Amino acid sequence: MLKTFRIGVTSLALTVLLLGLSGCKRPGPAERAGKKIDQTVEKAGQQVEKAGQQIDSAAKKIRNEVQGK
Repeated sequence: MLKTFRIGVTSLALTVLLLGLSGCKRPGPAERAGKKIDQTVEKAGQQVEKAGQQIDSAAKKIRNEVQGK
């Protein structure tokens, strides 16, 4: 009887564990929101980098004009 009880409890525990792990396959709303935030921050960083390059280019152009090159 005790052996049957242990097998039952072990089976139940494994079932709960497997069901819990199988639920992790689909990302939840927080994970999806986090991914969108990451993508937005990445795009913003790229835009800032592009703007910085344009400012640098404009500054070089002005510097060359002032120096008469």
